[in-house]
Amino acid sequence: MPDTADPEPVQTLLHAPMKAVLVPLDQVPDPVFAQQTMGPGIALEPLEAQLFSPCDGEIVHLARTRHALTLKTDQGCDLLIHLGLDTVDLEGEGITVHVAPGTRVRRGDLLWDFDADLLACRALSLMTPLIVTSSDQWRCELSNDTRPGSVIERGAPLMTLIALSAGTPAGVVEGGNSEYREQVTLALAAGLHARPAARLRGIARQHGCTIVLEHGEHQADAASLTALLGLSLRQGDTLAVIARGTNAAAALGEAAALLTTPEAAEDDPAHDELSEEASTTVPAGDDTTCHGLVASPGLAVGPLVRLAHARLEVDEDREESAEEVGSQLQAAIRALNDTLVTDIEQARAEGRREEADILEAHQAWLDDPALLGESLGHIQAGRSAAFAWREVLEQRIAELRQSQSQLLAARADDLRDLQTRLVTLLAPEAAVAGQLDMAPGAIVVAEEITPSQLLALDQVAPAGLCLAGGGTTSHVALLARARGLPCLAAMGAGVMEIMGRHDGATAILDAQKGALTFRPGPEQLDAVREQVEQARVRAIVERRMAHEPARTQDSVPIEVCANVAGVEESRAAFEAGADGIGLLRSEFIFMARHEAPDHDTQREIYQQVLDSMGSHPVIIRTLDVGADKQLNYLALPAVPNPALGTRGIRLMTRHQDLLDVQLRALLSVTPLERLHIMVPMVTEAAELVAVRERIETLALEMNLEKRPALGAMIEVPAAALCADQLARVADFLSIGTNDLTQYTLAMDREDPDLAGRADVLHPAVLRLIDMTVKGAAGRQCPVGVCGAAAGDQQAWAALVALGVEELSVEPARVAAIKAGIRKLDRAALSRQLRAWLDEPIDSATLRQRLEQWLNEYASTSITTTDRGASRDAI
Repeated sequence: MPDTADPEPVQTLLHAPMKAVLVPLDQVPDPVFAQQTMGPGIALEPLEAQLFSPCDGEIVHLARTRHALTLKTDQGCDLLIHLGLDTVDLEGEGITVHVAPGTRVRRGDLLWDFDADLLACRALSLMTPLIVTSSDQWRCELSNDTRPGSVIERGAPLMTLIALSAGTPAGVVEGGNSEYREQVTLALAAGLHARPAARLRGIARQHGCTIVLEHGEHQADAASLTALLGLSLRQGDTLAVIARGTNAAAALGEAAALLTTPEAAEDDPAHDELSEEASTTVPAGDDTTCHGLVASPGLAVGPLVRLAHARLEVDEDREESAEEVGSQLQAAIRALNDTLVTDIEQARAEGRREEADILEAHQAWLDDPALLGESLGHIQAGRSAAFAWREVLEQRIAELRQSQSQLLAARADDLRDLQTRLVTLLAPEAAVAGQLDMAPGAIVVAEEITPSQLLALDQVAPAGLCLAGGGTTSHVALLARARGLPCLAAMGAGVMEIMGRHDGATAILDAQKGALTFRPGPEQLDAVREQVEQARVRAIVERRMAHEPARTQDSVPIEVCANVAGVEESRAAFEAGADGIGLLRSEFIFMARHEAPDHDTQREIYQQVLDSMGSHPVIIRTLDVGADKQLNYLALPAVPNPALGTRGIRLMTRHQDLLDVQLRALLSVTPLERLHIMVPMVTEAAELVAVRERIETLALEMNLEKRPALGAMIEVPAAALCADQLARVADFLSIGTNDLTQYTLAMDREDPDLAGRADVLHPAVLRLIDMTVKGAAGRQCPVGVCGAAAGDQQAWAALVALGVEELSVEPARVAAIKAGIRKLDRAALSRQLRAWLDEPIDSATLRQRLEQWLNEYASTSITTTDRGASRDAI
């Protein structure tokens, strides 16, 4: 009877080519090797200056710069040996090679001598990867006696190459890794888009393991943003999360928590527009009017200017070797990544959160091994680096634009941006920029525009923006909203055709109704110009009075301060007339970095904020992370409900070193009389007492005579109910209305089905605020509001009516809020509001009554005197 057993697989034993320390690939400081883009393997940290052949075989390729070679084993497996990292830039200096292409070698034959000192000083690293490049046919297993971090002697068994049979998984270096799997239901309202995908990648990196998502028959590695988005996962989809590696259990817990926790709208700009996206349609237009989706509201009049689409013309073929061109591409990627890191840190430090978030998404795309791998494939086929990158991203852009998800389609602009920036680095002559030499006040019309192009438009101050493509969830839309720039998107190709007949003509952009009107009649043009002028004059009048104190009609002073995230925003707040900083979100100083900022870094930023505000007080909130706000360098435990977990002061007391560094930095600023320290997520007086005692200890160590004011945030019902006790130990209280509302109503403010009902004007929330004010009044402890309600037209009036003494809003809202306060009769509204709260009333009805009362008793009309004054100012 014939033997039907499967034959033993072909194997090749590799021996250590030098004495070295074993390093896992994922710890190699080069993403091409760390993410196994070229294949699996191991890396060696040399302990001697010679490298020998690990097996019998033939040299099939040697780099021109002698730093890398490919050895084909006698069994047919291709093995890349790469001497050091970034050694291609040395042009062979310090490296002596003893073989050439076609040379037969036996195990132990000398391949290289190298100057270890020279390479160590001038290259990125001496780490030498051994990569199985034919990983579709071979897998590798570390030998039993080897383990990462250990020293291996030259000639000792290193790893075994095993020929694959059908169905055998490739690309695995085995040895001690565990696999964990969990079935989850995606809770992200926006689906799996770029931001959470980037976070998932970060979790995998933080724990040094692999995370794979499995949906139906499709899988995607978290290392590839492209692959993750390709799954087109939507809210409610069921998927498997698979984690492999020594820290797989912890990684799985964090990944599952990320995917099953609804994300905060403040962290994901796309979330705000989802409900609109599902139901908004664009009306049909004609030769005089084109319609689009409102990406950023506003009204503008100006000449139409067409923004030319940037053209990328590059040479298709390469002249250098594939390895040299591949190195050029990787060097350009590293250079652009360095630029992005710098830009992200600067944007975070200056409080430009929207830009930082967008740039982080670009960084995640740039780091996608799938994009790099496909580009290297084009290079191997004889193409230039610029051509390869352009073609790979062009295909991805087309795929995104065809996506059924508007959110994913909107990410095409981000890939276009990345395509242009990297191609321009590789071939500076390739990109012909769009037209930017326009006069201020133009309405810019474009087929598409990248975030970088929109940022560049700032220098010419356009009046509005119209896009044939895009959508309300694009990053361009977010940037336009942040700038108050009226913008329509998804207007269709017809807008560009009509533009050809109206280029340079005056048009009306109504980004309230979603219309662009070409060549409007004189009466229509006059009416819109009058509306624009009224808004401009009103804003001028408000700004003229912005630096004056705000008093109600019945002479009650109300401070209007600003919420900021950094130095630039604080300067803008001072210029806008803010009476102080009501909230500096110090977490953004931490989130902008790859490690916690040290004492000197923090002190400098806090001092600059204090200096920027003249004689006004500054409230700085201690680090508030946890729940939806994570730090890559601070591993937080996964919990079923992060909003109710370890966050705010609860987290900081567990990381006393972080808190101490921050408190010391705060105590180092001058003058301390203007510094107020605010503690987040306080639930009882004992927590604030503990912080005060710690401040006292540190102040004594620093020989300080004065102490800053110390306050607590009222964010949970427990704090509001115990406000009288907190007021005994606090110098001030500040109400965080966002969290107080969701905790009081047990309604996640990011749940799309509940967001509309999670209203600060719910009677229960207002009663807690009233209780807070009354509890603090007996202790003469001032109460302010730093939550979103302080800028809400009806809500801020209700808060003032309940006795709140300070409102903290975004800098751009300061002047308007002060103007509104001056028209408010607080006592009259207080009587009316308390009468309404005695009735069985809901928040919607209360909001309607407040709006009606404010329109009737607090007219917003501009007086003749104001108009004359504003004309003088103009």
